[in-house]
Amino acid sequence: MKYRILPLMAVLACLLALGGCKGNNKRNLMPNVSGKAGEVLVVIEREQWEGNLGVALREVLASDTPYLAQREPLFSLSNVPPGSFNSMFKVHRNILLVNINPQNVSNGVMYKNNQWARPQAVVQLNAADAEEALSLFSEAGVTIAEFFEQSERDRIIANAKLYEEHALQEPVKKVTGGILHFPSGYRCRKFTDDFVWIADEKQYTNQTVLVYKYPVTGPDVFTLENIIQARNEVMQANVPGMFDGSYMTTSAAMDPTTRSMRYHGRDFMETRGFWEVHGDFMGGPFVSHSFYSPDGESVIVLEAFVYAPRYDKRQYLRQVEALLYSFEWEKD
Repeated sequence: MKYRILPLMAVLACLLALGGCKGNNKRNLMPNVSGKAGEVLVVIEREQWEGNLGVALREVLASDTPYLAQREPLFSLSNVPPGSFNSMFKVHRNILLVNINPQNVSNGVMYKNNQWARPQAVVQLNAADAEEALSLFSEAGVTIAEFFEQSERDRIIANAKLYEEHALQEPVKKVTGGILHFPSGYRCRKFTDDFVWIADEKQYTNQTVLVYKYPVTGPDVFTLENIIQARNEVMQANVPGMFDGSYMTTSAAMDPTTRSMRYHGRDFMETRGFWEVHGDFMGGPFVSHSFYSPDGESVIVLEAFVYAPRYDKRQYLRQVEALLYSFEWEKD
């Protein structure tokens, strides 16, 4: 019998429900995860790692992160054969365990949290042979990547709540009716009735969240064209550059993209693209979530962007993008 491949959000919901049944004492005794953020440990025989299955794994999990100026993999992969998968490796933060054995009782893909450490994400792929393993991964590869991605986000959000700048909830709440969770280091740079600029600015890096809203003027507010048009208007009015007459806008060098998403019961349109400063030589990646206000009269936008010209940007973008997923409506 094969496990049914579930959509990512269904998988996460199941895991959260199951997690509530486990004893807190067991979780508290678990070691903390090891490994760097953005790493995935792939447990697989060397022959399969160097063959077609390994190629397929790398094509998905180590594909180029979109909208970065330099090529950076979605995840940094490392490989260890099953015979060497000991206690030292079992505490890694993200593990893909490829179990190829003709004597497997049941084959398919399983998603687990906190198997040997916490907060840990483990995917186990059971197959009778390499051909079946390749078929299973072809079906579930994107879901597996999204499972690891959401696990990385959850760790960032948990850290933000642990070291939260609580004062930053208020300006976001006044604009949107909801809150975001920001960790220590973020500061509010600008706050108006319909716009908030919150950033963690260091000497060579800038991680920023912009929160804004604008009126709904028709039925097609979530088309790519209308989202970008509204974005450019808001950026020109609120995000000036270093020089007179300069301002942030959306770069035409990389066509932005949108996709409809649902997370924790909230529907939104995700937009990814590349920003630049009109009148200056600055740019970087951005991602935004656009959705209706509760009364349906406004579009609310949560946007994250990065400026880090000296460094790789994958992890900086992942960190600030994760904060968008911490949004929650104010509780009554």
